[in-house]
Amino acid sequence: METEKKNRFLRILKVIWHKIKEYAYINEDTDYEATVDYISKSVVFKGFNVWILFFAIIVASVGLNVNSTAVIIGAMLISPLMGPITGIGLAIGTFDEDLLRKSLKNLLVMVIISLAASTLYFLLSPLNDARSELLARTQPTIFDVFIAFFGGLAGIVATSRKSQSITVISGVAIATALMPPLCTAGFGIATRQIWYFLGAFYLFFINSFFIALATFVTVRLLRFPQTRYVDEHRRKTVKRIITIFTIIVLVPSIYLAGDVIKEAAFNTQSIKFVNEIQNSEILANTQILNSDREYHHRSQTITLTLIGQPLDEMQVYKLQDILHNEYGLYKASLIVKQSTGEKIDLKMQSEIIANIIDKKDETIRQQDSIIRELQRQLSELDSATVE
Repeated sequence: METEKKNRFLRILKVIWHKIKEYAYINEDTDYEATVDYISKSVVFKGFNVWILFFAIIVASVGLNVNSTAVIIGAMLISPLMGPITGIGLAIGTFDEDLLRKSLKNLLVMVIISLAASTLYFLLSPLNDARSELLARTQPTIFDVFIAFFGGLAGIVATSRKSQSITVISGVAIATALMPPLCTAGFGIATRQIWYFLGAFYLFFINSFFIALATFVTVRLLRFPQTRYVDEHRRKTVKRIITIFTIIVLVPSIYLAGDVIKEAAFNTQSIKFVNEIQNSEILANTQILNSDREYHHRSQTITLTLIGQPLDEMQVYKLQDILHNEYGLYKASLIVKQSTGEKIDLKMQSEIIANIIDKKDETIRQQDSIIRELQRQLSELDSATVE
């Protein structure tokens, strides 16, 4: 009886597995020749493509400069930057030396033109302030990695179909956001702010790498035919060169991506720490006026600016202990800045009052919400009792 149940269960699992494979199978509609031809053509960068990229970079720079999301999206739709990046992934996946060389060369030219165009624009622009759209492109997060990788997967899967989905390809161009980081890097050059340049260019590199990686993974999973060479020795040499190139790029990229993940975890935990200690007994008579976070792969710092009753050394030590043991931020240092009775200027007073009022209003709103929910439940209970 037990054996019969087990066999029946295995048959059900087998049927479910076949159904999953039926719905998830994508090789059947793959057009290998058309995909390789399409990507190879999109890698080519000369003539009108140069001008399209130049104009698109200027449009994106204007959008970043005036903080217009719609303008930035429009610029990303007309940008030809995706071609060489997917070309790199396809070349590595099929061991195509010529395509890899052409893709890398054209990507380098595109980057130089993009940086030159955006730098020129920001040198001439009367608006030199870093708006929110610009600042958002100066520091990569784990979400940028996810967007680039899964956006790249969607792009190559759509490109490899016999009936290519222009909607998907256009959506990938918007989601992966290759142009805004290059424009922000140009802003950093034009305004001589090296950290803006480095942060934005790092974001562009992360996006490009994971789009190429997604293309490579998909090409291998779909079993694209590898490039054939007449000379067997040349085939082995090309394969070895591409493998070494892949390792050289992959190892530091994984390290950098790991650092992005660690930074995201640090930011998440530090925000939770600041929000929760405000309601602790340690800060019963003290208000957090401001909190700053600074991340470095070797050390992290959380700075709290407090107002109210000053904390003693033991209380500060307890906060540090909570930060390390309860939130897992063992490398983080806690710096506490607090008033010691000196006069506070009017601006700081207004900030303190506004901060306290906001927190009190939020508390009142939460209490009102709880009261309304309790009243609703009590009303339902009374109605049920009457019935």
